[in-house]
Amino acid sequence: MSKCILVIEDELTIRESVEYVLRTEGFTVVTAGTLTEARPLLTRQLALIVLDVGLPDGNGFDFFRELRRTSTLPVLFLTARGDEIDRIVGLELGADDYVTKPFSPREVAARVKAILRRDQRSSETKSALIIDHQKKIAVLDGHTLALSKQELRILSVLAEHPGRVFSRAQLLDLAWDDPSSAFDRIIDSHIKAVRAAIRQVRPELEAITTVRGEGYALIELWP
Repeated sequence: MSKCILVIEDELTIRESVEYVLRTEGFTVVTAGTLTEARPLLTRQLALIVLDVGLPDGNGFDFFRELRRTSTLPVLFLTARGDEIDRIVGLELGADDYVTKPFSPREVAARVKAILRRDQRSSETKSALIIDHQKKIAVLDGHTLALSKQELRILSVLAEHPGRVFSRAQLLDLAWDDPSSAFDRIIDSHIKAVRAAIRQVRPELEAITTVRGEGYALIELWP
């Protein structure tokens, strides 16, 4: 299956030319002319976003900040100005690259391919599951898992020792501030929610195994 690129650009001629070139390079392309049109497309299995800075209903930098709360998707900025400030702001925010208008659509395609090559090399050298304790999020294959505070704590405990079986009592002791405030059976519902969140990213994966009479264990989550 070809990788899907989302192009967010309000100028129709630019949007269509970038879409055409990316399609000729073998990508699947979805497009939007506004941020309102773009948001529903974020549910697609995207590989990268080409994002214009100046859009009719918002600023591309603000949208990028919003995106980074839930996703680590690579982003290539398009900017109409040659001001160095746009380049600096975009890169400081964590964008993967930028192109200043006017540009050749072929240059955009080349930048996209270069970013994806870097992203592929990076994913091959690190675990697919990343738990950021400072931000209090878990990211699997570049997608932030929809987890409650308690579910994130349970996943963190399991992930620290892949393959090790933890009993309900052990998970309560390790994942709750006050273990006596909860019943051990509540672990089952939280485990169910963690499994569901992981399946949203990897539908085929049974990441947490149940060991009858003993408890739960997490497999190693590698790409």
